[in-house]
Amino acid sequence: MALGSQISLFDHATRLHETAPDSPLPRDGEPFPDNAFHRRRDRPRAPHDRRSEGADVAAILDGYFADQHAAPDQLVHAFQNVYVPFHRNDHIAAAARRADEDRVRQTGRWLVRHSSDRDSAIVGLALLAVGSDEDDISLIRTIGLLSNYFGALAAEALQRRRGGAEALRWLAPRVSGWGRVYVVEAMCRNVVPATRSWLLRSACDGEFLNGYFAGKVATAAHLHEAITATDADDDLIDHTGRLLTVMACYEGLGMTLETYPPASIVLRRHAELLQAQTPTVARYITSAVLAYQLANREPHRLGCTASQRDLLVAQYLSVLNRTDWCDTVRAGFDPGNEYHTWVGREVASRLGIPQFGPQG
Repeated sequence: MALGSQISLFDHATRLHETAPDSPLPRDGEPFPDNAFHRRRDRPRAPHDRRSEGADVAAILDGYFADQHAAPDQLVHAFQNVYVPFHRNDHIAAAARRADEDRVRQTGRWLVRHSSDRDSAIVGLALLAVGSDEDDISLIRTIGLLSNYFGALAAEALQRRRGGAEALRWLAPRVSGWGRVYVVEAMCRNVVPATRSWLLRSACDGEFLNGYFAGKVATAAHLHEAITATDADDDLIDHTGRLLTVMACYEGLGMTLETYPPASIVLRRHAELLQAQTPTVARYITSAVLAYQLANREPHRLGCTASQRDLLVAQYLSVLNRTDWCDTVRAGFDPGNEYHTWVGREVASRLGIPQFGPQG
C-alpha cells in the first residue's frame, strides 16, 4: 500500500477535532491512516539494549542531512524497517543538533504536516522538539491531539517554546489516557497562573492513569495554599477531593498521601469545606471513598496520625449520613456504573452509612 496516497495524520487529527472541538478525539484518533501497515507482525520491535533505541533513526537522519539536495518526502518511508521511539530520544536529538537548524525545522514541519506514516511523523515531531520556534505551536498542538502516540513528544516540544504553557493548557482537556499524563506532567514542570488554575480544578478526569500525576499536580500547583485560602470555590474543592482520592487509592504509580507532606492539612480542609457544599452524587462518592480509605488503612499510610484520622472519618461521616446527602446519592445512582455499585454496597456497608443502589 502506498502510504503517500493516504490522508496525512495531521489532516486526520484536524478532521476529527472539528467534530468535537472541546473534547478528546474518539479512541484517541484510532484507527490511523497507516493502521493496516502498523498491525503487521514483522514490525520492528524495541532493541533489548534500550540505550541503543533511536540510533538507527539517527543514522538515517545523518545520511539525509548530509545530502544537501535531499527533500523531506524522501523520509516518509525511510523508517519503516527500524524501531522509532515516541518519547524524547538522545540519539535523534543529537542528530538534529548536528544538522543545519533551519533545515531541521523545515524537515520536521514537512513530516508532521504531510506524513501519513506515523513513524515519519514521529521523527518530524522529534526534530521540532529540539527547537523553540513559536510558529510551530499550532502544528504541534494539532498532531498532539493523537495523544497516546504523539502526546509525549508534543508535550516536550511545546514546553520548550514561549507560549507553550498556554498551548499545553489548550491541549490538556482535549487529550486522555497516556496523552493526558504526558501533557499534565509537562504543565507541572512550568506552572503559570492560567495553567495553575486548570491544574487545581480539572487535571484529574477519573482515569486510573491519573495516579501518575496527581501528586505532581498537588505539589507543583501548591494545592495546600489554594485549598486553605479563604476564597476556595466549589470546583477547587471538588477537584481536591479527586486528587486526594487518587493519592489515597493508587499506590505504585506516583506520589501517595503518605509521601505528600501537607496531606493531613489538605484532608482536614477538604472535610471542613465539604460541610457547606450542596450535595451531589460525585461529592458523595468521593467523600465516601476517602472516608473508607481513612477508616481501613494505617493512618501513616495516608499522611495522618491516629487522632487526625479519627477526626477526619467523623467529619466525613457527619456529612455522608445527612438526609439530604443520602437522598441525593440514591436519586442519582447509576446502576450501570460499577464504581457506584461498589461504593453503594461495599464502602457504605464498611462505613456504616446508608447503602444505596441494588443490594443483592
